[in-house]
Amino acid sequence: MTSSAHHSQTAYIPHIFHVIPSFSHGGVPIRISYLMNYFSQKARHTLLSTDKNYACETRLTAQVNYVIPEIGDADKGNILQRIGQYRKILKHIKPDLLLTYNWGSTEWALANSIKPVCRHIHLESGFGPEEAVNTIPRRNWFRRLALRNIEAIVVPSKTLITIGKSDWKIPDQKIRYIPNGVDCEKYASEPQKGIIPNFSAIENNREHSVIIGTMTPLRPEKNLPRLITAFRNMLKFCQEKKPDLNFKLVIMGEGNERKKLENMISDYGLNDSIYLAGHIDDPARALGWLDIYAISSDTEQMPNSLNQAMAAGLAIVGLDVGDVKFMLHEKNKPFITPAGDDSAFSSAMGELATNMPLRKELARINKAHVKENFDQQSMFDAYANIWGLSQ
Repeated sequence: MTSSAHHSQTAYIPHIFHVIPSFSHGGVPIRISYLMNYFSQKARHTLLSTDKNYACETRLTAQVNYVIPEIGDADKGNILQRIGQYRKILKHIKPDLLLTYNWGSTEWALANSIKPVCRHIHLESGFGPEEAVNTIPRRNWFRRLALRNIEAIVVPSKTLITIGKSDWKIPDQKIRYIPNGVDCEKYASEPQKGIIPNFSAIENNREHSVIIGTMTPLRPEKNLPRLITAFRNMLKFCQEKKPDLNFKLVIMGEGNERKKLENMISDYGLNDSIYLAGHIDDPARALGWLDIYAISSDTEQMPNSLNQAMAAGLAIVGLDVGDVKFMLHEKNKPFITPAGDDSAFSSAMGELATNMPLRKELARINKAHVKENFDQQSMFDAYANIWGLSQ
């Protein structure tokens, strides 16, 4: 096992075993990192990423006490062999609490459900492209089996509460609704020069530019081709209405879709207008360069990036999936268009891009709204209770 921190233990420290499909840079791993950093040495952690990607490990501070386990070939063989191996690992590690995350961890959930080895709480935050519209029946049956003996399921969205009850048959008393929280002060900070690669010309011409942006892994369910096409379609309208302005699109994030997106941007002849910025380590210092935050996903629940964008004082445009519309203030909701209506999405983007007074009003409203409803301290308090930690 690899370890990040060692310290003498004068009192018993709860041991939490996290099983997550991937600890790459993304909403769930980032939230886990925030929580582990906040609680610091009040807990010790075993952190298992089933795809062996631990890129988000860079977000953990030196004070976090965690290990990454070596599980050998435990994830090989048929499902019965895997379940047996997972039970052996759980019995060897003996955690106080098992936390499983999303569909990719459900075999571990099933392993603990057979005469449970430890307390188990499952956390569900959203779906991949294969379940963007509807959950898959065979997966629902598997979840019902795997989650039958959980202590609780934690969900960040009202949509997932409904799915948990109807599709997975989770009893009401086991469902815990914990909205994602954001460090409002941090995300309201001034943007940092040079943090977005190849962006200095725009930084220096800020008063003549309108910058639309998003921050997301480059994955199919995020449907960034929709965003790129919507931006292209709104350009003619915007340039005719505001010929003195430059309109730019910045996509912050990395992933397997990069080559596809690069080709698309080139085919559209928009290499000078659209920036694929790659992964940004400190998004709180980058979001402030934007005027509008756009979310184009086929599926979302309660995206962290939306809270971060509101805290950064941005107007929001997007599609009505998951809790996106629910999260926003009433005055921003008209710019969340019906899912699948790409024309309306493009029109809403253009309306915001050409109306600076409206953008500024929504920026002010969104900052106050996210502080009142989704401040991270409320999230920390709720997770302290879930993890069994004293504050």
